[in-house]
Amino acid sequence: MGEEIYKNILKSNTSLVGMTCKDGIVLGADRRSTAGTLIYHKNERKIHKINDYLAASYTGGVADIQLVGKVLAAELRLKELKTKSRPSVKEAANLLTMLIYRNIRSPSMIPSIVGTLIAGVDEDGKCTLYTIEPAGSISEVEDYDANFSSGMPYILGLLERQYKKDLSLPEAIELAKECIKASTQRDSGSGNGIDVFSITKSGIQHVVSEEIVPHYQ
Repeated sequence: MGEEIYKNILKSNTSLVGMTCKDGIVLGADRRSTAGTLIYHKNERKIHKINDYLAASYTGGVADIQLVGKVLAAELRLKELKTKSRPSVKEAANLLTMLIYRNIRSPSMIPSIVGTLIAGVDEDGKCTLYTIEPAGSISEVEDYDANFSSGMPYILGLLERQYKKDLSLPEAIELAKECIKASTQRDSGSGNGIDVFSITKSGIQHVVSEEIVPHYQ
């Protein structure tokens, strides 16, 4: 199973970034969806709003990602109805971890492999970011992460030099854009567009939606 996960990470063909800033969390991603060496879709949004206070970005198989997202949203809603209270970001992240951990350990010809950056804001206004790697482990992110996206080496290299703890929200948004732009220049599995979401005590906003188009001379 470990070898299978390793192979799929190398083929993830995605660029994701998540970072903390003074005012909240920023998530960024490209839009290219691939099937092997074929560019299958050029406008695949990889950041999804789960509910009014949670958003997640994913890398992995599209079918697995779609199923995990639907199950997570449904389970969180059921928990809210049963307990008459809103699940915290930490509870949501741990629930997602259990779903992913269980999925890859269920006997299957095709294992479900999904890496996730999940961010949200609690009722007290605190914003948190978690990274869940494809094998199911979870870590709170205190600065930045790119999960196991194929664009990770380029993104982390840029952030090592340019990230600062005291970034403002506008600065973090611009840095997320630069991360995805840098990755799409070198990672053949990433490209075609950029989406950036902000998660703050004011809610979740889709703050950047840009298409990357070729220019011929």
